Formats: sequence, structure tokens, C-alpha cells
Amino acid sequence: MLTRLARVKPFAVLTPSVPAAAVSVPAQTAIENYLSTGRRELRERIEAFLHWLESDRARRISAADLQRRFTYLRLRFNVVLSHFDIFADALIQRSEHETGLFVAGLDVVAADALELPHVPITAPPIVCYLVRNPGAAIRRARTRLPGGGENPVAVIRVPRERMVSSGVASSLVHEVGHQGAALLHLVESIRAPLRAMQRRPGPDQAIWRAWERWISEILADLWSVSRVGVASTLGLIGVVSLPRAFVFRINLRDPHPAPWIRVLLSCTMGDALYPHPQWRRLAALWESLYPLHGAAPRDQRQFAMLRRTMPALVQLMLAHRPASLAGRSLGQVFYSPARRPERLTALMRSWRHSPRRMRDQQPTLVFAAIGQARADGRLSPEDESRTLAYLLTYWALRSTLNIAEVCVTHAHPHSRWMDPDIPTPALAAV
Repeated sequence: MLTRLARVKPFAVLTPSVPAAAVSVPAQTAIENYLSTGRRELRERIEAFLHWLESDRARRISAADLQRRFTYLRLRFNVVLSHFDIFADALIQRSEHETGLFVAGLDVVAADALELPHVPITAPPIVCYLVRNPGAAIRRARTRLPGGGENPVAVIRVPRERMVSSGVASSLVHEVGHQGAALLHLVESIRAPLRAMQRRPGPDQAIWRAWERWISEILADLWSVSRVGVASTLGLIGVVSLPRAFVFRINLRDPHPAPWIRVLLSCTMGDALYPHPQWRRLAALWESLYPLHGAAPRDQRQFAMLRRTMPALVQLMLAHRPASLAGRSLGQVFYSPARRPERLTALMRSWRHSPRRMRDQQPTLVFAAIGQARADGRLSPEDESRTLAYLLTYWALRSTLNIAEVCVTHAHPHSRWMDPDIPTPALAAV
């Protein structure tokens, strides 16, 4: 076991990648320190067990008891390996040509998505990677890993089929929303007013119980809409456009709202934050794709009640003032004037003649503007993909050079940062 443990090396000497594709220094440091601590503690346990085996006490106990103690030690060894594999899935991908750079760029987008204006968040490092699964997921930082131990970084998996389009932001920022909601204790805070709604007399008590059951996913959707606008809803439609049986399925054991109502709720949240006729048009399009009369009569009644209470739910969320926001409401914190649809459209028009200006904007703002242009039919899928591939590569490289600049400047105070020179793709029609 000691011999096998010695073969578990740090990722820094195992994972080849170009520097720009590497995970951030804080993320790599947190992962390596966590895994190194686990290996050291396991090695000490193994050595203590070997030393104990030579004692008189060990010779007096039964073989079954010896086997029991050894088995528990081996299980701990397997936990150390499983923790290694959790991070290996994310880090090994960094060696893939182009993919490594794109994923490193997503790290930058995710870090930006976690920031809210004037909200102090002690953000953990974030590591992204791609999977074949259709849905995104997050293993949140500071949560328990399988077998014990606290996860040192947030690990976000993103569907590979969403690369490279603005739809990737919908999945990515939704998962970031789960991390942000946990850091700000939003889910626990908002349960109290939701339960108060359930105590009101009337026929809607069961409906408010459903909203409370789904509130974690709803808050993550709200976070996503607030950061990337209509790109969030369009990306959600891309994920939940399934056979009717799944779209109309209401399952209170599932933390996700039924897809049919979830898309309409995303439109309602978008319209509440950034009023514009596009949200009503998008909701009408969704209903034309999945007419409610296609659901069972009982489900139709439940959807009607859910839809009737949607505006009240959205207003409750936006008016909510959790203690973590120091008196401000979710609506005040999530609203961004720059992300109003008309402002996003104006931004894309200004960037058409100078695409390089996109590089220096907030990544989530850029994704929101590109998603708005796609929704307006002003940007082709080809231009969208080329532009985002360029931007993700640029952000990955710039993030790496920024770290290098900090190190060089510390050693040589008169050095200057060099802007990465990457040819900018032209925007054909915006």
C-alpha cells in the first residue's frame, strides 16, 4: 500500500498543458495542498499500523480483528485515490488541444459570474471541465467530499455539446449560482417567507410547498438570468427541450422544477429584472412548442396554479433581504443596468467596428451581449462560435499573463505587462 501511495504524484508533475490552459494558481495550490495532506495522513496511518503489527499486543489478537483493522485502512486508501480522481477528471482535460484553453477561459467567466456589485464574497477557486452528459453540475467548494474531507475548490462540469456558443454561459452561470447562493446563505434565508406563504389559507398551500422544494434551482436560474440575460433562458430551452413526457413531468422529489414551468419562470424573472417584450415572445414560443393541452388534465390544473403564483414568487424573491446582503434586496443586487436588452444591443453594435473592445469587458457581460444578438437574429452561429472561441482563449491567456506579471513585477518593479496579441475575428453582421 505504501508503494502504491508513492506512485500518486502531484498534478503539477503529471498533467502536461500549455501555461494558458492551466488552472489558476489558487486552484492548483488548494487542490495540491488538500491531496498532499490526505496522502501524508494516510502514510502516517499505514506506518503506525506497520509499527503496531510488530507489538506484543498485535500478536495476541485474532486474525479476524487484524483483517478488520487492515480493511479500514485500505478503505481510507481508496478514499485518497477517489479524491485524486475527482480532480483528475477536471485537470487532465487541460492537455487537450484548444479544449484546454477554452476550459481555462470558462474558469475566468465563472469567477466573474460569482462576483456581485458591492457584495463581499470570499470566492473559492473555480475549476471547469467538459463532460458528455447533457446537464451541467457543480461540486461546491467547502462541501464534504465522498469519504470525508472538505472540497477546497468549486468544480463545475459543463456539457461538451455546448462548446462553443453563448448557451454554455447558461449552464455555467447556473452552477455558479448554486455556489453563490450557498456562500450568501440564500436558500436557507428565503425558506422562511416561502413557508409563511404556505400557512396562508386558500388553495395555493401545496403550490408554495412545491416552490419551496424547488427554490435552490430557481435561485440558481435567477442568478444566471441576472448575469447573462436572455442567453440564460435560451440555453435553458436548449437543455430541457425533451419529449413531452419529460417536459410536463412534475416530480416533487426532484429539486428541479418541471421543465414546462421552469422556462416560463425564467422568462418571468427576466422580465422582472430587465423588462422587454422579448420575454413574452419567448414564453409564447415555448408554449407553442409544448401546448399545455398536451399534458394530462391533473397536470394542467397544477401548471395553471404554478403559473398563477409565478409573479408573486418572483416578487417575493426580488424583494427578499437576506442578512448576508446587509439590508439590500436580491433585486437590487442582481439588477445590472448594463444588461438591459437595449443596452446589450447597443454594446454589440459598438463592438462590431472594434471587436477588440470586447476583450476588456466583464466576460459575463460579453456573453449576455452575444446571447442578446443571437436572440435578435443579428449574429450568425458561425460568428458567435468564432468570437467566443477567440475570447475564451484570450481570457485564458490574459489570466495567465496577469499572474506572471505579478510575479515578475514583484521581482523586477519596472517591468510592464504585455497584452497578448491574438488575431481578432471580424463580426460579419451585428
